[in-house]
Amino acid sequence: MSVSIIGVGPGDVELMTLKAARLLREADAAVYDRLIGDEVLNYLSPLAERYDVGKTPGRPGPRQDEINDLLVDLGSRLDNVVRVKGGDPYVFGRGIEEVRACEAAGLTVDIVPGITSALAGPLAAGISVTERGVSSGFCVVTAQQDAGSDPLDWAALARAGLTIVVMMGARRAAHIRDLLIGGGLPPTTPAAIATDATHPNQTTWYGPLDQLGRRPVSAPAVLIIGEAAGRPPQPNRSRDRLRPNATART
Repeated sequence: MSVSIIGVGPGDVELMTLKAARLLREADAAVYDRLIGDEVLNYLSPLAERYDVGKTPGRPGPRQDEINDLLVDLGSRLDNVVRVKGGDPYVFGRGIEEVRACEAAGLTVDIVPGITSALAGPLAAGISVTERGVSSGFCVVTAQQDAGSDPLDWAALARAGLTIVVMMGARRAAHIRDLLIGGGLPPTTPAAIATDATHPNQTTWYGPLDQLGRRPVSAPAVLIIGEAAGRPPQPNRSRDRLRPNATART
């Protein structure tokens, strides 16, 4: 009896790994999040049990301990259980909490990496988070922190000279803008937003930091801030022909 915690990537089903696809086909039960699409779930057997434990922002949803208990219960009575997560299970996915709960119950756990939208989002927007002479590194942070977590030092991030990638920041884009500018990042610093990254309906916004969040940002979105974000792809290049995105520039 085993539980596999699998990441299925940022949205485009073709970015899912072969191992993830095999485990989905072999699963007796699947526990999955809100943003897992039908293209992924179609890999499941019609006989597989399905449990939607998606959490919608602003609405009540299952607590993490309830999800942990469900995985332990399923893993204790079925041979192959998959916990399906978008992106990568260990990048703001709480995968480690579920692994520890299953291991504490004596279950065998397999962890399957996935492509995180923290990297796929900028890439799909044509942004290289590192570039010689522009950015020597990047950092990935979440805009949604638990009450018990130490607050992020946005002023330190503003001084770091890195490309800043912010996950789950759609509703807090304006607040993040103000924190970074207040921390010393110039208002003219390039910024970008990749919404629904890698999906056919992806949209991308580019502009200066002081315009970030001036208009509502739809979720799911990845925010990219730094000099690297100031080099968006040019029209009519092969990259754009291959990627059916609606792109707005300011």
